[in-house]
Amino acid sequence: MIAIPLVTSLYLLVNISYLLVLSPNELLSSDAMAVSWGNQVLGDWAWLVPLAVTLSTLGSTNGTFFGGSRVCYVAAREGHMPQLLSMVHVHRLTPTPALMFTAAVALVLVIPGNFSTIVNFLSFLGWITYGTTISCLLYLRMKKNLPRPYKVPTVIPVIMLLASLYLVLAPIIDHPQIEFLYIFLFLLSGIPVYFLLVHFQCQPKWLQMATMYLQLLLEVAPAIKNVD
Repeated sequence: MIAIPLVTSLYLLVNISYLLVLSPNELLSSDAMAVSWGNQVLGDWAWLVPLAVTLSTLGSTNGTFFGGSRVCYVAAREGHMPQLLSMVHVHRLTPTPALMFTAAVALVLVIPGNFSTIVNFLSFLGWITYGTTISCLLYLRMKKNLPRPYKVPTVIPVIMLLASLYLVLAPIIDHPQIEFLYIFLFLLSGIPVYFLLVHFQCQPKWLQMATMYLQLLLEVAPAIKNVD
């Protein structure tokens, strides 16, 4: 109740400051508005802005790395991803396979070398996922009488769903690209994988062998569910 309004207020104040200091032409032509703002407001101390951005990016990346790998770890523990990702290191008790998987995916994504493309496509994929999750929440709230230990007004998920729809459709309408279709097909490719590996429990022998060898190589073992 304190942190979220505080961070939201800081974001709003920063954007208001940009609008007050920079002209419309400067806003449109600037590659980094924070740096342009710092040059005008801080003068010789403008170097503090890129330093702060670097530290913020490092913290955000660190949190995303550990949070994203934990999502893979929990999904695998629930049977929605390969069993290897649900294992932890026998000595350090860290989800080593999930961390390595997250790092490998990140390395593949940076191969194109175009940062803006990566951000746009990941944002597109992320907001599709968020919108789907929120729509499921609304469906369950209307159709199922389930216990809700954490309650929020219905208007909040409705607003988030509308925002998700806008952030998914806006880039397609503004600058349609065939890559958006590839991302959507990639997302749908998870459906047959889920039914084959999870629903029907089709575990090829080569996958079982690969899991065993990687388990020995990485020194990992299955974790006890719901116990950290």
